[in-house]
Amino acid sequence: MFEKTPATRTPARPAVVQRRGVERRRAILDTAEVLLVEQGYEAATLKAIGERAGIPVASVYHYFSDRHQVDAELLQGHMNEVDALVGAELEASGPQTLSDTADAVINPLLGYFRRHPGCVELWFKGRGEPLVELVRAFDEAQAERLRHLLVERGLVPADVPPLVLELAFEIGNRLFDVAFRRSPDGDDATIDEARRVVTAYLETYASDARRRG
Repeated sequence: MFEKTPATRTPARPAVVQRRGVERRRAILDTAEVLLVEQGYEAATLKAIGERAGIPVASVYHYFSDRHQVDAELLQGHMNEVDALVGAELEASGPQTLSDTADAVINPLLGYFRRHPGCVELWFKGRGEPLVELVRAFDEAQAERLRHLLVERGLVPADVPPLVLELAFEIGNRLFDVAFRRSPDGDDATIDEARRVVTAYLETYASDARRRG
């Protein structure tokens, strides 16, 4: 009879390679965020990211086919956090007026942008098509959520077109862009005007509903 010998175990090489890939991908994204904050959107190229991260540029292209993919992944992460913050603020504050509602959206956005200047660079200065589409989709989703809330609380009529809320977000975006071009922290006077403009625009629909009533 032959004695059975234990099978030789091979190192879990694929797992090591996979972990290294995850770590490199994270390093690329983290370095891109640092460059956005330190030097602005134009400086955060894949070449610059690779040099700062100590990763050969050829290897960077192994994880991201172009700079737009890096931008989109970073911005999507920021948007997920902003979405949660706005949702929590709307739920917690229970706004009873259009002005309160505008503040419940603007305040968490403003606070997040001030804490994350890299997000500002992507949101307002990264105007490649992938980022434009991400911002558009985000605004449309937020507008639909806000429309339901305003109708539910009787602040706008039930037949208010979705376009109205989408344009309110577009107006807010443009004024936020101006605010952060005027000041790295977002010019307070411009932000205050954004509150006034968005509230006044929505108020025209509430006023129409009251007159019809």
